[in-house]
Amino acid sequence: TTEIYTLSLHDALPISSSTELPKTVDPYRLAEQQIVLEGEIPLQALSRFGDSVFGFEDGAVCRVSLSFSMDGERRRMVTGELEAPVTLECQRCMGPMQKTLVSRFTLGLVTSDEQAQQLPKELEPFLTDDFSADLWSLTEDELLLVLPPFPLHERDECPAREELEAFEPDESGDEPVRKSEDNPFSVLADLKTKKH
Repeated sequence: TTEIYTLSLHDALPISSSTELPKTVDPYRLAEQQIVLEGEIPLQALSRFGDSVFGFEDGAVCRVSLSFSMDGERRRMVTGELEAPVTLECQRCMGPMQKTLVSRFTLGLVTSDEQAQQLPKELEPFLTDDFSADLWSLTEDELLLVLPPFPLHERDECPAREELEAFEPDESGDEPVRKSEDNPFSVLADLKTKKH
């Protein structure tokens, strides 16, 4: 059976659902006990992530659910789901755009590179100390991995849509159709037949 705990940073008693996820835990003990942790991390506390996005609202949080378990070969794992509302910079209009980043992942807990190499291909390694794992750093890494490399508004929602329509042909097929006898190399053929 899996137990679900909502933990705050300061005490381990079940409390309300808007609690802060603990920063560090013993992931191996949690895996052996098949514990699920649910909580929130203030986005302002994730400095690398904050530097990578256009911004986020004051008080914005990443909602986190982490399920610690063991597989049939006694490998310790953590399966997680993250959700964070952020503002990204549209690379078309350079304006702000709202997006909710979502990440789902399963990681194998390891304490060395040798252990990481022994994991099956479907498991990414999560390198930890023997009795301590930084859950906030894990969350920040996973959020950075799901950032879109080239964020864009939907075409019809982009403030730059008028400029887009001027430079990009409409997808309705209104482009002029080239006649089959229009050969782009016909100019070269004409030059070849003319004598200097």
